[in-house]
Amino acid sequence: MDVIQRIAEELSVNSKQVKAAVALLDEGSTVPFIARYRKEVTGGLDDTQLRQLEERLSYLRELNDRRSTILESINSQGKLTPELEKAINDADTKTLLEDLYLPYKPKRRTKAQIAREAGLEPLADALLDDRSLIPDQIATTYIDTKKGVPDTVTALEGARQIIMERISENAELLAELRERVWQKGVINATVAPDKEQTAEKFKDYFDYQEAINKIPSHRALALLRGRNEDLLSITLKPAVEDKEEHLLCAQFVAKHLNVTDTTRPADAWLAETARFAWKIKLFTRIELDLKLRLREAAEAEAIKVFANNLKDLLLAAPAGSKTTMGLDPGIRTGVKVAIIDPTGKLLATDTIYPHPPRKQWDESIATLAKLIEKHQVSLVSIGNGTASRETDQLVADVIKQHKDLKFTKITVSEAGASVYSASELAAKEFPELDVSLRGAVSIARRLQDPLAELVKIDPKSIGVGQYQHDVNQFQLAKSLDIVVEDCVNAVGVDVNTASASLLKQVSGLSASVSENIVQFRDQNGPFANRKQLKKVPRLGDKAYEQAAGFLRVMNGDNPLDASAVHPEAYPVVEAIISNTGKSIRDLIGQSGFIRTLNPANFTNEHFGLPTVTDILQELEKPGRDPRPEFKSVEFKAGIEKISDLKPGMRLDGVVTNVANFGAFVDIGVHQDGLIHISHLSDTFIKDPRDAVKTGDMVKVKVLEVDVDRKRISLSMKSSTDGEIIEARPERVSQKPAPKPKQPEPTQNSMANAFAKALKK
Repeated sequence: MDVIQRIAEELSVNSKQVKAAVALLDEGSTVPFIARYRKEVTGGLDDTQLRQLEERLSYLRELNDRRSTILESINSQGKLTPELEKAINDADTKTLLEDLYLPYKPKRRTKAQIAREAGLEPLADALLDDRSLIPDQIATTYIDTKKGVPDTVTALEGARQIIMERISENAELLAELRERVWQKGVINATVAPDKEQTAEKFKDYFDYQEAINKIPSHRALALLRGRNEDLLSITLKPAVEDKEEHLLCAQFVAKHLNVTDTTRPADAWLAETARFAWKIKLFTRIELDLKLRLREAAEAEAIKVFANNLKDLLLAAPAGSKTTMGLDPGIRTGVKVAIIDPTGKLLATDTIYPHPPRKQWDESIATLAKLIEKHQVSLVSIGNGTASRETDQLVADVIKQHKDLKFTKITVSEAGASVYSASELAAKEFPELDVSLRGAVSIARRLQDPLAELVKIDPKSIGVGQYQHDVNQFQLAKSLDIVVEDCVNAVGVDVNTASASLLKQVSGLSASVSENIVQFRDQNGPFANRKQLKKVPRLGDKAYEQAAGFLRVMNGDNPLDASAVHPEAYPVVEAIISNTGKSIRDLIGQSGFIRTLNPANFTNEHFGLPTVTDILQELEKPGRDPRPEFKSVEFKAGIEKISDLKPGMRLDGVVTNVANFGAFVDIGVHQDGLIHISHLSDTFIKDPRDAVKTGDMVKVKVLEVDVDRKRISLSMKSSTDGEIIEARPERVSQKPAPKPKQPEPTQNSMANAFAKALKK
């Protein structure tokens, strides 16, 4: 099927929309630009559809490239039949494509290949074609000491290796058995010998089994981490009743060989060959394939959860352009203080020592009060790390003792602040500032504008993912980069205040061009309008087209430059001005009047109804921010450590992370509590994000506290009486009673005579 047509069917859109979007992507347009400013061209495909389209386009193009390589390889071997060519052209997944290629793929010298070289392929064919043959008798005609076949045992073993290889390389059979085991298979985990104490954190998996296709991503990744650390042993059984399913699968393979009557000598021999092929060849490969499938699915889900959490964090409500004090709490090393102005510029720094061993509490209050008064601080941002609650109490005492100071204190996540502090970017931004003080600056700025500050930090250091070091790092980075790009362009960027780190996330702007924008701004002063961007070195027409609509020039020459209206569409606004007789400044923000206008009256051959509608909406609320209104939470006084918690307490908290099994909440005790998915809502929900998202302020009830294991169980249910549901791994069933062990075939027991004979 044509790539365009296939994607159209998957997205449930027409092929013209897909074709147009693909052309734009191939021309270098970005997804945010296409989604916002090319709606007429793509028929209104949104950013989610375009991201799916972009991903599938890449996959299918890679698939087609691989298809071409495989066809060329098989054709060069002289083995490409019309039937095989059709099967390869019809293959719609990389797995199926590789299955079809397997028999023709160049490989090391196998036992089957050695047997062919010894002239034993005709023996294999004879036993497959005529089931009345007696294997031991027909094999005598193939004895040839010169070819390494000294007896019938060696001859039959060679024939068996040939048939087993054919079976293991049959794409249709592989696919059927792989799916059968995926539907019925069970992952079994046990603790590694003598590792019980070392593997304590994996205690839930010491004696564990679960259907492979039911294991949620977080449990799959925990199992795989335990295995990688040599603390857990993980095996795949084809079904709960292991031995019975092995027998059934072997019979399935025998049926593939058309074994119908095992009373005939060749059929009996082939049935045994089918059993060996299943146990030694097929199941071994299927186990590897399905463990890989489990890992890939778990990683994909973990990356998706990470991306969703990152999006929520980046789009968290900004406190706004206010003078802000950042406090990076510490005990022995003191509390680092940084004050920034409404634009994020550093005004002052200091270090205070209110906590042990110095205990300069009163002196610290006096220092903070003096700084707050001098710089007219409106917000105090407190990092949530070590000594956070103690520092919060310090600021509370400032409020009590200096009632004339009007400011608000807020606790923020300091995840990644230390990474930023030691980064090359921070060193370039504050070359003379001590590393420890840079963290306080970051804590202040992330309260003012979380998006603008967090883009400076590697997303993997922000701390909103799980098992992030266990997943495919390339895929994780790619997914998180997409999230950052989409968030930045959804909000828009003030070109006169944005850092190079923020600018490089804007559609069409590279890191070098972003640096050039900042340098141009430093040398020539603030941009007065968007047209000036064209004077920036290396910012060409294509980059300008992609970026201009997302860059804002506040209080510039043209009010439209502060909006999301693209400069290419300014003629539409000019037509509206001409038609209504109002100036642009009289139009902007006049919601009542703008809603009386009919968008259809202003369409033309270049700008259709979707674009004109967007323009009118933008004129209503120019530069509107999609982020929510800023709110803050106050942690309960006197509850500062986990030992202060008691079941039944009701507290305020902030959601710090959302996983598939629930949400983690900061309640101010330096250890996040967990709300299991079963306690997130009074009604059943399948996805925790249906109830909460990262950054949400919530009211919770303490259910259980395990001080030793540092585990806190919380609930958001309106009533939490009755049985408490715990987040424990679900078991498929109890382990069946052990049965008498049957000897299983091994490669050594089967091929020993054959291999030894050939060595001779």
